[in-house]
Amino acid sequence: MKIALLGYGRMGKTIEQIALQRGHEVVLKVDEHTKNYDIKTADIVIDFSIPAVAFNNISNCLNNNVPVVSGTTGWLDKFNIAAELCKQNNGAFIYASNFSLGVNIFFELNEYLAKMMRNLNEYQISMEEIHHTKKLDAPSGTAITLAEGIIKNSDKKSWALNVTNKETEIPIIAKRINDVPGTHSVTYNSSIDTIDIKHTAHSRDGFALGAVVAAEWLVGKTGVFTMKDVLGI
Repeated sequence: MKIALLGYGRMGKTIEQIALQRGHEVVLKVDEHTKNYDIKTADIVIDFSIPAVAFNNISNCLNNNVPVVSGTTGWLDKFNIAAELCKQNNGAFIYASNFSLGVNIFFELNEYLAKMMRNLNEYQISMEEIHHTKKLDAPSGTAITLAEGIIKNSDKKSWALNVTNKETEIPIIAKRINDVPGTHSVTYNSSIDTIDIKHTAHSRDGFALGAVVAAEWLVGKTGVFTMKDVLGI
C-alpha cells in the first residue's frame, strides 16, 4: 500500500515507522514547508496535520478520489461538508478523534457506564484530559467524543471547558504538560464514593497503529466510516 502522510510531525513520523514495519511504502510526506505535491501518487492518505489545514487536505483527497483517514481534531465544524463531498465523489473517508484501539474500547465503556449512572442524581460528573504542550486544540477531540457519548446516554445537554454548570453541562478540565501522549478520565463523584474510569496512553504507538489499521481496512471501500466500522463494534 502506497501511503501519503499529511502532517509529518511526531505523530506522522510514528505512523511512518508503523507503516514500514507492516510492509507499506510511504510515498509522500507533507509538512508546513511542502508547497506542491501530487496526492494521486498514493493509494491512501493518512492526515494528522493541524486544524487550520485539515479540511482542505481532506477535500483535496476526496476531489482526487484518494481514500483518506484523518485523525486531526479541531476542524469538525466542517465535518458534514467533508462527508457530503465524500458521497458526491463516491469516495472513502474515516475520521476518528482517536485511533487507539484501547481508546475505542474506552469509548464503549464510557457509554455503558453513562447508561448505568443516568438516574443516579446524587453523582456529579466531570472529565479531565491531559496532553503534551504542542497540542493546539482544547479540549481534545477524544474528550469531546467521550462527552458526546455521555450526553447521548444521560440528561446532560452539553459540555463546557473549565466551567462548572453541573446541572446541564459536563465540566471538562484540559491540562497541557510536556511529553504526555494523552490521558483521559471520567469521574462520577458523590458524598459517599467516587467512580473513575481512565485511559492512559504510554506512547503514540497505539494511535499510529490504529491509523494504519484503519487505512488498511479502508482501501477498496466506499463511504464515510468510523473506528466502530473498522473494529466491528
